[in-house]
Amino acid sequence: MLLVACHAMSQTVISGVVTDGREPMPGANVFIIGTIDGCLTDSLGRFEFVTSLSGELSIKATFIGFDDVVLTTTETQNLLIRMHEQATTINEVVVTASTYSFGKSDNFKTMDALDVVMSGNSCGDIVAALQTLPGTQKVGENGKLYVRGGESDECQTFVNGMHVLVPYSTNTENNTVRGRFSPFLFKGINFSLGGYGGEYGQALSSVLPMETTDVATGDKLGVSASLVDWNIGGTKAFKSSSLSFNADYIGMGLYDALFPDRLDWTRPYRKLSGEAQYKAELSSASVLKSYVGYDFTSLGLHIDNRRLSLFEHNIYANTTLRTNIGRGYSLFTGIANSSVVNDIDDAQILGDHYHNFRNEIHLKAEARKVFSSVLKMSAGVEDYLRHSTKRYDLSHYELDYNLLAAHTDAQLRIVPKLFLNLSARVENVSYDDSWLLMPRVTMSYVPNKHFQLSAMLGKYSQTADDDYIVMSGKRMAQSTANHAILSMQYEINNTLFRIEPYYKKYYNLPLIANGVYTTDGYGTSKGMDVFLENHSLVKNMIGTLSYSFNDSERLYRDYAALRTPDYTSRHNIRMTLKYSIGKTIIGLSESYASGRKYPVGTTPHYNSVDANLTWLVSPKVIVYASLNNILGRTNVFRYNPDGTSVKANRDRFFYIGIFVSLKNNKAYDISNF
Repeated sequence: MLLVACHAMSQTVISGVVTDGREPMPGANVFIIGTIDGCLTDSLGRFEFVTSLSGELSIKATFIGFDDVVLTTTETQNLLIRMHEQATTINEVVVTASTYSFGKSDNFKTMDALDVVMSGNSCGDIVAALQTLPGTQKVGENGKLYVRGGESDECQTFVNGMHVLVPYSTNTENNTVRGRFSPFLFKGINFSLGGYGGEYGQALSSVLPMETTDVATGDKLGVSASLVDWNIGGTKAFKSSSLSFNADYIGMGLYDALFPDRLDWTRPYRKLSGEAQYKAELSSASVLKSYVGYDFTSLGLHIDNRRLSLFEHNIYANTTLRTNIGRGYSLFTGIANSSVVNDIDDAQILGDHYHNFRNEIHLKAEARKVFSSVLKMSAGVEDYLRHSTKRYDLSHYELDYNLLAAHTDAQLRIVPKLFLNLSARVENVSYDDSWLLMPRVTMSYVPNKHFQLSAMLGKYSQTADDDYIVMSGKRMAQSTANHAILSMQYEINNTLFRIEPYYKKYYNLPLIANGVYTTDGYGTSKGMDVFLENHSLVKNMIGTLSYSFNDSERLYRDYAALRTPDYTSRHNIRMTLKYSIGKTIIGLSESYASGRKYPVGTTPHYNSVDANLTWLVSPKVIVYASLNNILGRTNVFRYNPDGTSVKANRDRFFYIGIFVSLKNNKAYDISNF
């Protein structure tokens, strides 16, 4: 009894309160380090427990979302513990300003491969699906990406971080082209409308980086067929690697026979494509990816008194390696080759012949490191080795040059909710040995996971077309553009709202003055983009609404005065709906663009209502059908100098296809990839 009494007398009572500086914190865990002595705070943030220890004690308080607090003291009564909200680490924040991310991404999931295929107006084309987003222009005569008042060539495509010289399939003038990559190839797409960091160069307006899928874990084999294309693809999976292939044939002969268009085809459009991939996890820290794709395109068309005949070969290949090299460093290395050959008979006049060969080798190396919870950095170097040969009747040239670049990016957490991204890119062009420094900065306020406010400033560059470089005597400096973007994004309850005003100033644009090619061109582009996406307003329905306002002026190429580029529309509106009923998905989209200005007049507005239907016949079979321009409106795309109008080659386009998975239990996992 005496021993028990002595033990009881040796116990120490620990008491106090836990607050965040304003309010008490109920449910906080308070304990003595190295023991099990402790308790949770009550509804008023108070705690009290006993311990057999005495003297100087180390008392720790923890609470989810707050930094741990350790109090070393000899006091035991009426302790005051103040906790601070845990700051977001630099790896936890994702700056989404002016970027739309699809597929597997930390950002709001807007679109994956299935959504691309099932989009009402895309017909399975990535480029067409991206044109439902704000900031893009509707240029129906070629279907390429035009972003925020910029030319189509100002948007550059990257696969696994490596540049693609020509990302489109070819076609004749006034016919829509398609992106040459299958949406099933990629696990993630990050479409940036401007303000991107130092890693990406040679893009005045926007970049489209796409990341291929990872190593496959199972074998696949699938086929698809329609009136216009036939496909077979598959994958063989090994222990830590996979080998994939895909073959595709597009032929418009049967479709044109059933549904004739306005053009006089002498040889229907045909494209034969083949792709292969090898991916391997060399170790737990290293991943190797290789891709090679080849397209052969041919067509013949009777225009006026000419019989235009076109053949194109387009091959693209890249190999990349990502590896962790220790001490928190990661290393990326890659090499890519793009080769494009065009041969056209009766290209402009009867009896002429046009030949163009373009080649680019892209070499890249980049190191990254997270130094702490407030700083991460990357630095890299890259080289573009370019060659071009062009022959047109008696004229001929060969052009060789390389573009060497280096960049560094630093992302800092200034205070718990304020982030700063500083980057710089420097480039040297060999043909005139000029150097160009381009600083870029992004400031982002991210108070919680729902809201983000960002401001971006940066300078961007791009070399001129090969023709302009040669005709200027290799004195054509790079064109540059300064971007200023303000972005506000709010996301809650499966609803995303974003608004972005922007301003771009162009310098050194190619300009033909008195028959001489110079860099005296300039221009501006300003406007605002609005985007709304909802996943919960109506059960089983996803809806998007995007609006873009753009006011652009340029003096470039053969323009005689400063004016609105003929590819821009001041107003663009897109609405999409996707509704699921059992095993059927119905898609509907509406696209509107105001008229485009030409010296001879302004075109009527563009409008198209598109619909599609997807039916899951079985776990391995999907039937897909779409109809573009349901109302049959005859849209005028542009005006020729003589005042004649250029219209779509057909008012409506109907597509129906069947997709079958032969060696998998998952439909639409049919391909390569």
